[in-house]
Amino acid sequence: MVESAVVKLILFDVDGTLLRCGVQVRDLFTGALTEVFGGHAPVDGFRFAGKTDPQIVLELVRPLGLDDGAILARLPEMREAYRRRLAAGLERDRMELLPGVVPLLERLAERDDVAIGLLTGNWQATAQVKLGRFDLDRFFPFGAFGDDGVDRRQLAPVALDRAAATTGRRFAPADALIIGDSHRDVDCARAAGIPSLAVATGFATPGALARAGADWVYPDLERAAREHPLLAA
Repeated sequence: MVESAVVKLILFDVDGTLLRCGVQVRDLFTGALTEVFGGHAPVDGFRFAGKTDPQIVLELVRPLGLDDGAILARLPEMREAYRRRLAAGLERDRMELLPGVVPLLERLAERDDVAIGLLTGNWQATAQVKLGRFDLDRFFPFGAFGDDGVDRRQLAPVALDRAAATTGRRFAPADALIIGDSHRDVDCARAAGIPSLAVATGFATPGALARAGADWVYPDLERAAREHPLLAA
């Protein structure tokens, strides 16, 4: 296979990094849990950030007394129930497109020295619904998703493989960059040997992201696009 001219890979998280859905998405998710499993553990104080959708399902349904095997067997049903509710009920005017996202993605899409993809705990179908509200799905021809593993650490190797399949070029971890907003994004990157850029547009403070081991921390993608050497090139 002939390699493309692409030399760097940039993998973006979705929620808290590119956009925010607000509390409505929690209600749509828990509505699907009730539909499929008959209920769920209390969500007040539950930390969703950085977890894969399957991990969230497991943590909220285990208290009902179901074992992991029984829960995992119903994940396809849960995924479809949530996708259906999200497609019908996710209101764009209650969402927020985060600063600098569209200009950055447009600029990266025009470059021939980078490839951009997703690394998100969302299921692929539900990530597409969220991104589609702002027409962002057009920027991401590949990615790794919650469909690919319960533990976020499982997703980075998948993303590298899909990048290779899409671009015709194999990326070493050092030639990639994971961009996210939570300590779990940073942990995923560190486990894979991939540099990480963290933005404080989620629930984590800049200090917490730095302590988690992020290689770069910025208040948002707008600042990162101006100052990070790869993004600003």
